[in-house]
Amino acid sequence: MKKEYEHLAETAQTSETAIVRLKDIISILRRECPWDRKQTHDTLRQCMIEEAYETVEAIETKDRENLKEELGDVLLQVVFHSNLAEEKGDFNLTDVINTECEKMIRRHPHVFLDETSNNNVKSIDKVLEKWENIKAEEKKDTNRTDRLESVPKALPALIRAAKVQKRAADVGFDWDDISGALDKIKEETDEMIEASSKEGNSEHIKEELGDLLFSVVNASRFLKVDAEEALNFATKKFIRRFAYIERESLACGRCLEDMSLAEMDELWEKAKKSENL
Repeated sequence: MKKEYEHLAETAQTSETAIVRLKDIISILRRECPWDRKQTHDTLRQCMIEEAYETVEAIETKDRENLKEELGDVLLQVVFHSNLAEEKGDFNLTDVINTECEKMIRRHPHVFLDETSNNNVKSIDKVLEKWENIKAEEKKDTNRTDRLESVPKALPALIRAAKVQKRAADVGFDWDDISGALDKIKEETDEMIEASSKEGNSEHIKEELGDLLFSVVNASRFLKVDAEEALNFATKKFIRRFAYIERESLACGRCLEDMSLAEMDELWEKAKKSENL
C-alpha cells in the first residue's frame, strides 16, 4: 500500500473510526479512481437498489456472514451518495445521520419525550398508530394525491401498489370488506381475457393485466399478506418443482427439450404430490 494510505489498512476499533475510515477511502477514490470519479447520484441509483435486494436475500437465507458484507455494501452507497452531495455543497454524511436521528426522536415521543399523554403507548399497534399520526402531521400541508405520488417509483411494483392503496384507504377510499376486492379480481380477469382475444392490442392488454395485478394486490392487503412475499414464494415453488421435473427426466436418460408438454405436466403433478407427502 502507498505510504500515504498505510493508515487505512488498519482495522478500526469503533464504529465512529470505522465510518471515518470508509469516508476517507471514498474521498480518495473520488480523486484517484477513473470509475469512481465518473459516478453521480443517477449512475449509482441501480447499485443502491441491487445492494438493498442482496441484503434482503441474505436476511431471508439467514446467511449472517453474507449479511454483514451486504450491509457494508449498503453503507458504502450511503456514504458515497453523501460524499457526492458534500462535493456539491448540498449536505454531508453528518447531516444525513443527524436528520435521521432527529426524525427518530420526533417520531418516538413515547420513548424520548416526557409526555404523560404518551404513557398509554404500550402496544405495537399504538406505536404504529402514533408513528403514522406524526408522519401525517409532518405532511399536513400535502394533499392526498401528493401523498400517493410520493410513494417512490423505484419500489417494486407490487410493494408500491400496496402502499398507494393503503394511503387511499386511510381516507376511506376502500372496499368495505374483501368481497369487493375479490369481485374486482373476477371483473379484471374477464376484461383481460377479452383484451387478449384481439390481435394487435398489446397496449390494451398491458393495461388490463396491470389492472388485474393491482386488484390482486388489493385483495392481499385485506388478507394481510405481503403480495411481494407471496409472489416470491410462488416463484421459489415453481423453481423447486421445475427442478424435480429436470431431475426425473435426467434419471430416465432424457432431456427436457425432448419431452412433450404432457409428459412434463405429469412430472409436475408428481412434484406437487411429493411436496404434500
